[in-house]
Amino acid sequence: MSLIMKFSVLQILGLLILDGLLHCQGLARHTFVVKNVPYTRLCSTKNILTVNGQFPGPTLHVNKGDTIMVDVLNKANYNITIHWHGVSQPRYPWSDGPEYITQCPIQPGQKFSQKIIFSSEEGTLWWHAHSDWTRATVHGAIIIHPKKGTSYPFPKPHAEVPIILGEWWKKDIMELYNEFRESGGDPNVSDAYTINGQPGDLYPCSKSETFKLMVDYGKTYLLRIINAALQDILFFAIAKHNITVVGTDASYTKPLKTDYIAISPGQTIDVLLETNQALGDYYMAAKVYSSAKGVDYDNTTTTAIVHYNQNYNASSRPQLPNLPSYNDTNASANFTGSLRSLADDNHPVHVPLNISTQLMFTVSVNTFPCSTNSCQGPNGSRLAASVNNISFELPSIDILQAYYNHISGVYGDQFPSFPPFIFNFTAEDLPLALETPKRGTEVKVLEYNSTVELVLQGTNLAAGTDHPMHIHGYSFYVVGWGFGNFDKDKDPLGYNLVDPPLQNTIAVPKNGWATIRFKADNPGVWFMHCHIERHLSWGMDMTFIVKNGSNPEAQLLPPPSDLPPC
Repeated sequence: MSLIMKFSVLQILGLLILDGLLHCQGLARHTFVVKNVPYTRLCSTKNILTVNGQFPGPTLHVNKGDTIMVDVLNKANYNITIHWHGVSQPRYPWSDGPEYITQCPIQPGQKFSQKIIFSSEEGTLWWHAHSDWTRATVHGAIIIHPKKGTSYPFPKPHAEVPIILGEWWKKDIMELYNEFRESGGDPNVSDAYTINGQPGDLYPCSKSETFKLMVDYGKTYLLRIINAALQDILFFAIAKHNITVVGTDASYTKPLKTDYIAISPGQTIDVLLETNQALGDYYMAAKVYSSAKGVDYDNTTTTAIVHYNQNYNASSRPQLPNLPSYNDTNASANFTGSLRSLADDNHPVHVPLNISTQLMFTVSVNTFPCSTNSCQGPNGSRLAASVNNISFELPSIDILQAYYNHISGVYGDQFPSFPPFIFNFTAEDLPLALETPKRGTEVKVLEYNSTVELVLQGTNLAAGTDHPMHIHGYSFYVVGWGFGNFDKDKDPLGYNLVDPPLQNTIAVPKNGWATIRFKADNPGVWFMHCHIERHLSWGMDMTFIVKNGSNPEAQLLPPPSDLPPC
């Protein structure tokens, strides 16, 4: 046996022994049983997919740097995967969760034990299903507390409360999904938005179950807000109260006092609420931000109640907060653009300054011809979506397994670094010929430790709208954004390289652009996609493969023994 082969075998054995030791040392272990349970909302009952019978699902509490195990047992009738949104999973994409990217789905009756490795994250993240549209009801919060012996960079709040924003359909979600795929058009809009699983006072049959936040006067509460909605960016506010943003996507920010937030699907925002108003009841509320012309949207408003505990004469109905108009693009983009990293001695920023890999990706809604010309897209076409004119298609086995085991024919490695066609991306009237993308399963290969700048450019092809783009395995610095076409000569002059926010999901504004930077120091296979679920299903996705580094500590860890079969 050669010296190189001996080293390779010893290296793998060492990693397996380390993995076994981690198990033996008693990692905190959780059990997620995925099963159908009847739930009643909006005067009707239906079976929904849940974890442990809960909607929203159980909250995971960890400390910064912890590693935990989650045993996922699928007792439902559908395939399932679970993704730990925003957890970078250093060198261990095997538990990341997107189906056919890092694993094949957990089939009914099967179990998969997922190791979740927390590293630099601190704040609020969340977990959710990552197969079809099952995340509509399969999701929950992850609260990452500071390491023991350290504290928040703000005074300790009186209490911490997850606020999970979601959507509810009266129809079965898989039936809705299948009809959407068959029609070729937009899906039916939701029947309600929800706060912590409840629609609130303004919907029928909902008042008695409205979520109430019980508060004492003169206290400060940390609200950990998560947008788990499938399809919509949301505005959120609390009547008569300002809130102070102190974190987003498990990274602290400079305090930002505001009377509303805009939060994208996939994003988390931590805010401090000071209970300093007259004793009474106040609505917290959320409603849609929808910028696409001619696209139906849910125009309802979900509410919960902030209730002061002291004695007082309650009015007949709490006041609603003033939320921006449903199509106020400036309100959405300006809020997002106001976020800044904390950037103090204990929370430094590490923005890549010398860029080795320059990328530009267009993100577009497109169309495909419909064989019968009777699909529900524009002019009888089938709606689609793309990144750099490639509409992503899932393979039949996961890309990570194919990459790790050198299985050919599963994916190509020719994803373009720049748009294949250069045109006026945000013009009002664009040639129909530009609307049809290619289909493919292409990946972008990045060298280990390369420093990446990626310009995400929205287009106005079939429909100009916002695109909350999420990268698995990485957080990134949002160094710039703007409306219109990115200008490579002028726009970089305005980049924020001092204290840009560190995020894992960024909303590319309607007919605009956003620039992100990150260091490719996490080897593996990592998905990037729009977190508006219809856009993801249409193909606004791609995959990065980050190569191994030369040192063993910079290389992909081996897979677990119980990976779900393909």
